[in-house]
Amino acid sequence: MIRRATIVAVGKLKGWPAEGCADYTKRLRRHFPVEIVEVAEEDMNRRTREEVFAAEGERISKRVPAGSHLVALDRERGRRLSSEDLARRLASLGVSGQSHLTLLIGGPLGLPPGLVGHADEVWSFGEITLPHALARVVLLEQLYRAVKIERGEKYHW
Repeated sequence: MIRRATIVAVGKLKGWPAEGCADYTKRLRRHFPVEIVEVAEEDMNRRTREEVFAAEGERISKRVPAGSHLVALDRERGRRLSSEDLARRLASLGVSGQSHLTLLIGGPLGLPPGLVGHADEVWSFGEITLPHALARVVLLEQLYRAVKIERGEKYHW
């Protein structure tokens, strides 16, 4: 299993998504350190798509920890994993010595294609498009679920 996780995400959360993320982050921290890094979101009304990608991509790149296993979340290009597959993947990473996982979540436009291309892996939550705030909650919940699966513990509501 991984020993540390960093999530680099575009935008600052407020309201229920922030509360949901705080809850799952707290749960995960019982098992390993989790750092959430928020980078500023560009104003899409004042910049072109390319300018947004360039600015957000630069901010994200600066916050990726050296030596970590980099996973980009991308609906279109990502590999879909079941919760059980995710648990096995995280265990596999830990066994192979890649115990620090960094996950990237883009803003409303997603992640810059160049950044996705440099990731070690690309994952997807499926065909639906999730708002980036909700994607962060889902990501943290799935990481927590994977920990519980790997430990053989029950997890249900």
